[in-house]
Amino acid sequence: MRLAPIEALGFRSIRYVATAGRMAVFLGQILRAVVTPPTRLRRLVGEVYDSGVLSLLIVCGSGVAVGAVLGLQGYNTLVRFGAENSLGSAVGLALVRELGPVLTGLLVTGRGGSAMAAEIASMVATEQLDGLRMLSIDPVHLVVAPKALAMLFVMPLLAALFTTFGIFGGYVVGVHLLGVDGGTYLNGLESSVDFPNDVAGSLVKSVVFGALVGLIATYRGYTSEPSSAGVSRATTSTVVIASVSILVVDYVITALWGV
Repeated sequence: MRLAPIEALGFRSIRYVATAGRMAVFLGQILRAVVTPPTRLRRLVGEVYDSGVLSLLIVCGSGVAVGAVLGLQGYNTLVRFGAENSLGSAVGLALVRELGPVLTGLLVTGRGGSAMAAEIASMVATEQLDGLRMLSIDPVHLVVAPKALAMLFVMPLLAALFTTFGIFGGYVVGVHLLGVDGGTYLNGLESSVDFPNDVAGSLVKSVVFGALVGLIATYRGYTSEPSSAGVSRATTSTVVIASVSILVVDYVITALWGV
């Protein structure tokens, strides 16, 4: 009885390692499908629309709201030290270095990643993927690869839009509501944000997050149980696992690169 907790820990550790191995193999299948003809350009464009265009409203609206909150809180904090003229620097750095890619990743996970996993899991439950195999069509090539590649493509673009609208929200609150000089706000933003460290780091984070969300969503959908409960579990696990992975990987990238 005393060994039961240790046995459970060992079983879970082996299960996690096995899952990581299966995901690595699945990633290899996706990469092979991407470079293998024919090119699924029409499906890729459709997936970009589903994952990117349909997420524009929530990403841009959330960016304005986050930027407005940053402008308000940043001003209330900086005014205590007589540094309210640095509001543009504070808002810009917070959005570019951290909040832009991370919050975009979480938002797209909840909207696009969950829909992606649910669609593939529904195809598993209704045996559509088995039908493709009977027709000698690789489901990874036709269904999975365009979805994962689309998520990788749209995440940096959505993160850039989130950051841009966030800076705009901070500008509206700081300049028009709190009285900060507009030129000072933009000058501080321009002088503090550095492309090699800040913008490039934000781009790297958003690309990595896009790859993570695309891989996790497609894997959880592709390996789901062929039932309605399996569709539900695949969708829920995609949101949870991808969100936690984004936060953990964000820390790793920040610690290694210092961005």
